Amino acid sequence: MTDSFSLSQLGWTAYFQQQLSLDEWQQNTIGRIAAQHRATIECITESGKYALPVTSGMTDLTVGDWILLDSDNRFVRSLERLSVFSRKAAGSKVAVQQIAANINTVFVVCSLNQNFNLSRIERYLALANEAGVEPVVVLTKADCCSDPQSYQQQVQSLDPMLMVEAVNALDADSVKGLAPWCKVGKTVAFVGSSGVGKSTLVNTLLSQNRLATGAERTDDSRGRHTTTSRSLHPMPMGGLLLDTPGMRELQLADCESGIADTFSEIMSLAAQCRFGDCQHLSEPDCAVQAAIGSGELDERRLANYHKLMREQAHNGATLAEKRAKDRDLGRFYRSVISAKQRNKGN
Repeated sequence: MTDSFSLSQLGWTAYFQQQLSLDEWQQNTIGRIAAQHRATIECITESGKYALPVTSGMTDLTVGDWILLDSDNRFVRSLERLSVFSRKAAGSKVAVQQIAANINTVFVVCSLNQNFNLSRIERYLALANEAGVEPVVVLTKADCCSDPQSYQQQVQSLDPMLMVEAVNALDADSVKGLAPWCKVGKTVAFVGSSGVGKSTLVNTLLSQNRLATGAERTDDSRGRHTTTSRSLHPMPMGGLLLDTPGMRELQLADCESGIADTFSEIMSLAAQCRFGDCQHLSEPDCAVQAAIGSGELDERRLANYHKLMREQAHNGATLAEKRAKDRDLGRFYRSVISAKQRNKGN
């Protein structure tokens, strides 16, 4: 990033301003996290960019967060988020991983080749809807596709109000259609699987080769990871671009509301079912199954709805169980400490 930015250019709004007392406004420096590493975070302020050591008081900070610094540029506190993306941590680890905070728009990037997958797009849309962030589906490699419009129509069928753009990520003129979401003070995040041309698109929007790109594997049209950490970059159009590593595994947890928004037509049909607890499988007078039979609803879409609901319920229960165990363990530790203090006093 350059050395000088106003708070409004960094995305500061009244939502964050109202969280500060007059003393905090006058005595502290406001900064936004631009990158996050194992032992340090990079913070950008109106006066410049600073590297801060990660401390125990910085619990769950992520790129995009707003923080307050004291006169010595030490961390004071973080501000409440306008929006936050999170997921269940990859693999068997039972934890929630923060992905990005204070995002206005998320570009869900999918390429027009073997990588194209409506069910995967629905997964990302559920994540965006749960976070309360406007999703825009960006279909890349349109120059390599003989009929990009047919793919656009498939995505559009998921939601008639969904914004869908097909682009050639290497062509600056082609990506101009994304300009409305990249204006001054707006922050755009990128999510998508590896190899969909995300880093290429990022470079074009930044008007420079800021991020490395990798060659695509010819056997399955999948690429290699080229972005390895989340980072915030200014765009020539005035907005801020938050790039994230490609996600091969995006597990949902506590995402029921986001899934309901993503599959809103299924929710509307479910309200017409005979039974309030209808599972839409083989129950009599099921409006959802009737819609599948008439061709109004795609069977694939219902199957993915069931899959995502089962997944988020399972992961949510697992995380809730871990939180309960952590609370019990915390109470046990506190009781042991209290007992030792009492014995010491006696």
